[in-house]
Amino acid sequence: MVPVAALVPWQNQQVTTLPSGFAAHIANIGMKDASDDILIIAAHDTVPGAGVFTQSRFAGPSIGLSRRAVADGTLRAFVVISKNANVANGRAGHEDADEIVRSVAGLLGCTPHDVLIASTGVIGRRYPMERIRDHLAAVQLPFTTVDPVACARAMMTTDTVPKVASAYVGAASIVGIAKGVGMMEPDMATLITLFLTDARLAPGELRPMFKAVMDRTFNCLSVDTDTSTSDTAAMMASGTAGSVDRAAFADALYEVALSLTKQIARDGEGATKLLTVTVDRANDEVQAKRVAKSVLNSPLVKTAVHGADPNWGRVAMAVGKCQEYADITPERVVIAFGEQEVYPEPVDADGLAALSEYMRGDEVHIAVSLNTGEASCTVYGCDLSDGYIRINADYTT
Repeated sequence: MVPVAALVPWQNQQVTTLPSGFAAHIANIGMKDASDDILIIAAHDTVPGAGVFTQSRFAGPSIGLSRRAVADGTLRAFVVISKNANVANGRAGHEDADEIVRSVAGLLGCTPHDVLIASTGVIGRRYPMERIRDHLAAVQLPFTTVDPVACARAMMTTDTVPKVASAYVGAASIVGIAKGVGMMEPDMATLITLFLTDARLAPGELRPMFKAVMDRTFNCLSVDTDTSTSDTAAMMASGTAGSVDRAAFADALYEVALSLTKQIARDGEGATKLLTVTVDRANDEVQAKRVAKSVLNSPLVKTAVHGADPNWGRVAMAVGKCQEYADITPERVVIAFGEQEVYPEPVDADGLAALSEYMRGDEVHIAVSLNTGEASCTVYGCDLSDGYIRINADYTT
């Protein structure tokens, strides 16, 4: 991997401003409370853009409009409405989302096909359109906000912290923001995550690079096995910083996306630990990912991790559930927690006590070798606590 010049998780160091060529408008419309709930990020002009979206059959109107927006490989703006998903509202919901897109396009002087819209929050409630209309009618140009943490905070619903990461490649920067802690089993890249760069990239090269990175990061994330109706991942490239080395840029984009993926997993609803699962020596990447997700998503594995219980039998159970793979057999499989093999080599009482101490940490890694081939995959998630139940039991009440 080509080294990147800097990777800045928001919680460790001061985060950079948005890349040159971008500015944002942030405000509160009153979707739910007094926190910011509308975000518009605009480029200086129409620029290369890319996006990937949920495969849910109950996808909201924002998804259809945004797929249309990225179809030609260009975008001018992102608009995000938080605390209201605008899903399952029939024709009225489609008309509301389309009106917002047209209003933002009119404000910026671009075509509606260059505005990507994303929504997140409660399903089955219409937007408060009168408040949105009044607000958008009063918005003034130019936008002045360039703080990515403020942008990330405006997208939050049940997140406890804003999620931001950045990297630098030569004179160019990449900034990524994300929201999401629940309803998290992606079928694309997941939840809402937006990337901006001032590197010069052609539309034709941005989309395959972006999709490949999403497949290796957000598409390997799971909190609770539930796929959202509104998952959106998108990127714009202003080009104002000039050309960059393509391999270095791809590596930097991967590092930013991986940082956000882990931040989301750590902040999963009720989460107390980051859980990563690596499956290696698999027949192919599909098999590796299928088995890794089976382990990661098992409620019994997740609760064992929460309780610091090194119950490797639950991992064996989760591997065994992948019944479509006849080449996976107990005689071939090796399971480890951290650096300690637990199967087939037995662990004595002292070893189990040491494993329990390891699992009390804030990050737990489980490794499974299938010995059916040479492929591998790492997936990211979290433990399952009673906090998850309380958050989701009381979500709308």
